[in-house]
Amino acid sequence: MFGPVAFMPGVSGEWFRPFGLTVVASVLVSLFISFTLDPMLSAYWGDPPGHHLAERRGISRVLQRFNTWFDHQADRYGRVIAWALHHRGWMFLFAVASLAGAIALFAKFGGSSFLPPGDYGTIAVDVRTPSSSSLEYSRLKLEEGAALAHLIPETVATNAYANPNGGRIYIDIGKSTQRKRSAIEVAAELRKQMARLVGAEFTVLDDLNNGAQKPVQIRFHGTDSRQLLALTNQFMDKLRAVPGAVDVGLSEQDPQDELKIDLDRGLANALGISVNEAAQTLRVAFAGVEAGDWIDPTGEARDVAVRLHPQDRVDAGNIEHLPIAVSGTGMVVPLDQIATVTMGKGPSQIQHAAGKRVIAVSANAQGRSSGEVTAEAMKLAKAMHFPEGFGVDLAGASRDQQEVFTQMGIALISGIGMMYLVLVMQFGSFTAPIPVMFSLLFTPIGVVLALLVTHSTLNLMSFIGIIMLQGLVAKNAILLLDAARSREASGMTRDDALIAAGQRRLRPILMTTFALIAGMLPVAIGVGEGGEFYRPMAVAIIGGTRALRRLAQAQDLRARRAGGLIRRGWRFRPRQSLRCAAEGRGTRRAAPVPRSPRQGSRRGRRDGRSAGPAAGDRSDRCRPSTRPAGS
Repeated sequence: MFGPVAFMPGVSGEWFRPFGLTVVASVLVSLFISFTLDPMLSAYWGDPPGHHLAERRGISRVLQRFNTWFDHQADRYGRVIAWALHHRGWMFLFAVASLAGAIALFAKFGGSSFLPPGDYGTIAVDVRTPSSSSLEYSRLKLEEGAALAHLIPETVATNAYANPNGGRIYIDIGKSTQRKRSAIEVAAELRKQMARLVGAEFTVLDDLNNGAQKPVQIRFHGTDSRQLLALTNQFMDKLRAVPGAVDVGLSEQDPQDELKIDLDRGLANALGISVNEAAQTLRVAFAGVEAGDWIDPTGEARDVAVRLHPQDRVDAGNIEHLPIAVSGTGMVVPLDQIATVTMGKGPSQIQHAAGKRVIAVSANAQGRSSGEVTAEAMKLAKAMHFPEGFGVDLAGASRDQQEVFTQMGIALISGIGMMYLVLVMQFGSFTAPIPVMFSLLFTPIGVVLALLVTHSTLNLMSFIGIIMLQGLVAKNAILLLDAARSREASGMTRDDALIAAGQRRLRPILMTTFALIAGMLPVAIGVGEGGEFYRPMAVAIIGGTRALRRLAQAQDLRARRAGGLIRRGWRFRPRQSLRCAAEGRGTRRAAPVPRSPRQGSRRGRRDGRSAGPAAGDRSDRCRPSTRPAGS
């Protein structure tokens, strides 16, 4: 199961490769210990001879009572297996209905995200000022945001970093164990408070796991920046109406004012003015030209450049009167004679990805999972009409989530396929491992219920839990299958072997299940700062093991029984035989026929229907069990 996980490519491989290698190495070491150290220790530290017959005292008496009670439960469980074997149609419908119901519940009420939300005691506020603002203006807006953050009771301290485009405010809200509200709840209130501020865009980031970025990011790409801006503005209006989408904005600042000069090339060439000469004149006006040097009072030489005054550089009327020299004539021509000067809007920056210009629309998710908001946002984006050469795709955490989920699905299917091949080699049959594979189909039942009850999402950590759960479910199924096959090989009928295997393997299965739950329980509770990050993994494992313990066992036995009948053409035994086997008193059978054990059992069942004991004589209707004591 874990081998393919260690070789996953891309971002998912960076996350899961250490996990897969660690699990594989740990299992190999545990296999070596179980073959060497455990038998040696058991030989020296086992119970002395006759210990099980000695009188129990103290804690041993309490444990003996528990063992007696547990053996009684195992007998009752045998009757459950007998009922499941006889009502295989109802069991199949119940299993399928449970699986379909779990999937429907998750589709209706569940959610997904790339990483689980973490509460690390810090909230960030991104501040974006207008494109023409100064650094001093950015500092002023940061101070306003920090002052408003101090009105939140949980705020301990703030720290701000300014830049010409705005800045970021980090808000320390203390440890999660020392406050009543979570970081998400504090951020929701802070988001309402920041909405009162004007003059800048304030974006509250409650989860810093994604690199302090908004989790929902839809990226538009095309050939023209102005058309991209029009498309993204149209999409943002639709995205703001999506439930749960807040802080909708662009990945770049608002368009800046720009001076557009359209040169009439034909007229300029007729006058003898080249494009290069016009460009050099504009360069002198805007970038300046070196006019010499100057010795300052300290004696240091300074370069002197001459250019237009800042106010004149933003006035289209002044730019129109710039003189353009006509080479070879000594004449000058005003710029407005050969060009059109206008003021317009242009992108503050140009971003490229895969050779295309891109602009991303981002948003936070509040009240819903980021996966749900992203799914609705993509539906809206794909429903838009795009010109030729324009398109849309995912970016940021949304793209990482899609990649991880795809790679995890491939790794999960590959692991199941490798497990099947290993079981085929172990059992020497292509059909024997089918019940084990069949039980894996019902793993999502417990996972979905646990995630819904704990309000968790399907994310990277819960996917790790699902992979671990697949291995655990397969391990339980292998225990049952191996026990049933060994008893059937010793001469027991198939029904007897299935019931005896379920009763005998109930204890080790429950031991491993309860041990796993006990180990994962502290992680599932999520106590401590940052405990929410690993919580979905433990929730998925605990929920899956508890919900699937009985269902998977019954399905394994039912599938094993049905698989044998399909392969060998056997018919099911009557209900009385199953009941006798469940009670440990044997099965109904006529006088023995000198055949092989398996053939004799089949002949005995056929003869027993016509030459069996009289009805009502229950002791004669059940033959003594041939199962060795304690097997």
